[in-house]
Amino acid sequence: MDHLPKLIEDLALILITGAVTTLLFRKIKQPLVLGYIIAGFLVGPYMSLTPTVADTENVETLAEIGVIFLLFSLGLEFSFKKLMRVGGAASITAFVEIIFITLCGYGVGRWMGWSTMDSLFLGGMLASSSTTIIIKAFDELGVKTRQFARIVFGVLVVEDIVVILLMVLLSTVAVTQRFEGAEMLFTVAKLSFFLLLWFIAGIFLLPTLLRKAKNLLDDETLLVLSIALCLGMVVVATHAGFSAELGAFIMGSILAETTKAEKVEHVIKPVKDLFGAVFFISVGMLIDPVTIFEYRWPVLWVTLLTLFGKLISTTFGALLSGQPLKQAVQVGMSMAQIGEFAFIVAALGLSLGVTSEFLFPVAVGASAITTFTTPYLIKFSPAVYEQLVKVLPARWVVSLDNYSSSTENLQAESNWKKAITAYAKIVATNGIVLLALILLTTNFIIPLLQENITNPLLLDIAALVVSLALSAPFLWALMAKHPNNMSYKELWLDKTYSHGPLLVLEITRNLIGLLIITFWVRYLFSGTVAILVTVPVIILVLVLFSKRLQKFYHRLERRFLINLNSRELAAEEEKRLNENILTKHFHAIADPSSWNSHLVDLVVNQHAEYVGLNLQELAWRERYGINIAYIKRGDKMIYAPGRDNKLLPFDHVGIIATDEQMQVFKPVFDAVEKTNGQEPDVEDIIVQKLVVDEYNKLKGKTIRNSGIREQANGLVIGIERNKEKILNPNPEMVFEWNDIVWIVGERKKIQKLNERKS
Repeated sequence: MDHLPKLIEDLALILITGAVTTLLFRKIKQPLVLGYIIAGFLVGPYMSLTPTVADTENVETLAEIGVIFLLFSLGLEFSFKKLMRVGGAASITAFVEIIFITLCGYGVGRWMGWSTMDSLFLGGMLASSSTTIIIKAFDELGVKTRQFARIVFGVLVVEDIVVILLMVLLSTVAVTQRFEGAEMLFTVAKLSFFLLLWFIAGIFLLPTLLRKAKNLLDDETLLVLSIALCLGMVVVATHAGFSAELGAFIMGSILAETTKAEKVEHVIKPVKDLFGAVFFISVGMLIDPVTIFEYRWPVLWVTLLTLFGKLISTTFGALLSGQPLKQAVQVGMSMAQIGEFAFIVAALGLSLGVTSEFLFPVAVGASAITTFTTPYLIKFSPAVYEQLVKVLPARWVVSLDNYSSSTENLQAESNWKKAITAYAKIVATNGIVLLALILLTTNFIIPLLQENITNPLLLDIAALVVSLALSAPFLWALMAKHPNNMSYKELWLDKTYSHGPLLVLEITRNLIGLLIITFWVRYLFSGTVAILVTVPVIILVLVLFSKRLQKFYHRLERRFLINLNSRELAAEEEKRLNENILTKHFHAIADPSSWNSHLVDLVVNQHAEYVGLNLQELAWRERYGINIAYIKRGDKMIYAPGRDNKLLPFDHVGIIATDEQMQVFKPVFDAVEKTNGQEPDVEDIIVQKLVVDEYNKLKGKTIRNSGIREQANGLVIGIERNKEKILNPNPEMVFEWNDIVWIVGERKKIQKLNERKS
């Protein structure tokens, strides 16, 4: 090659620098993201002492790819059903915190004299906390299994999806340069429509594709297919008027519902890590020390807003959701930092050309400070709670405890609420599909028919027939399908209730269906007579073919539900075998939360002291009051394990316990075998021979009593005696003069046995 492209030189420079800084940051146990940012600063234009990147445009393109893969990976970890399982406590906490800190961020920006767009993007940057930093701090402090940690993880999930939506709204505001309520509502409605449409279509198609092609998908083809789907969705999203990041996130969340989710996450990780590193290094290239010093006061104000604003708002949100005061304080003090999304939001503002360049240094400075304060805030949160209890009036503390207890005892949803929710799902899902089919007809089918049909009336009739054939099953479902849940059936059969409200729901959805039909006919036919004739004909067709439409729709619905629940269905086969056992052992604690206990998944260390012991020998339930709900070994799940079940390395163990019990039990579970000195490497384990002579004093001793196992960590695998070879000799065999003994063990210790004593 005569000439090496500058991009390759730049890539070599940023990756070498990134590798060095991340090794250093891993050594000092700090977040790698900050290491990448410092690496970017070192190779950026504001650092004259080190080599500088030459082709910044191509590096920016690689950085955009990095953002796409970061959001794709986030979608793989997200899953829409995971959001549904987060629960009300985490959702309420997250929304209170996000609304408060976003508004405060905008207010502080305006107070500092920043422009409207800079202030808006500052609010968006502060909306999320750092999952990486929180998990790292939880691991180091050993609080990952505490009950408040579950709320924190739930809040992080909600934050991620809300920040994605904020990015879409900020992009819209940036492009239009207007902040109008009607336009924002239209954007939210359009976003909701496309999100649900892509999710429904993706779940209907992708799991089936992966299932039929599973025998053809090795790691290489799965990687190529995953990246193709990700970038394809990016193209679709941008053509629909949304950001590339949104498209990547949506495709990741669709794949998260398939049985290949973990495999895709595994094969995509190296790609995500590589391009993600390039993105964060490109962020560091924008850091100007002069600008940071110039804006040192904004860095301070943003840092204080992050620390105290997030702490107070998250604590208040947790209290509002019904968490006890101690847990609320712990949740609040865990969330007080700026997340990695801040850099993505700031990069979005710069790429759109609507924010100032100083926004990046401010974000980096505040992020660095809050990264170092997070572990200390989490560590001292119990002490802060103790001081808070002393300061607050006693009646306030009692009132908060009573409020927390009352929220835990709230009854389940009423039958009416469940019935209304079921109707809403039927109308929303089928309405979205019908709207999508209308768009498909107007943008693709009608133009295609226009090429072959010149008569306007025949064209309209053909378009109506084709669109009706496609939409008929969904029109039937919208207007006639009954909810499948028991709440609807109980309400209909309960004679004490009037059927009036149910009839209102039925009439309402039929009117919605009639409006859709009328709108579509009105679009195709202009005459009033034609409309008055066509609409009744369509309704008559739906009535006459209702049974066939019902069967066809149920087939579509069944396929969708199978794909949606494919991961759960795959695990259901094994679960069914142990379901009765689990019910028998745990029916008394059907709701562990009522005893302030919760389920924690722990992984057995390969060097744990108790590996190989059965549950009867461990007696953990008797000693520590904990219960073992399951043992997961590879793909095998053992529910309600018995006393003879053993724990093996890398087993996942489900522990039911309170925070207090876990605090005592966790060190026992994590305890590993003590070793004298450093463990040998594999290369130090050898097969070596020694001769029984007067120096090693083995003559007359049995293999068991020779001390070879103790002195050399060795195992006698063979003895050569008088040209006879004895493989795997009996431990009671006695050594004789000139025996050649073959030993597997540590090199140095076996050599010691051969040392001649003076």
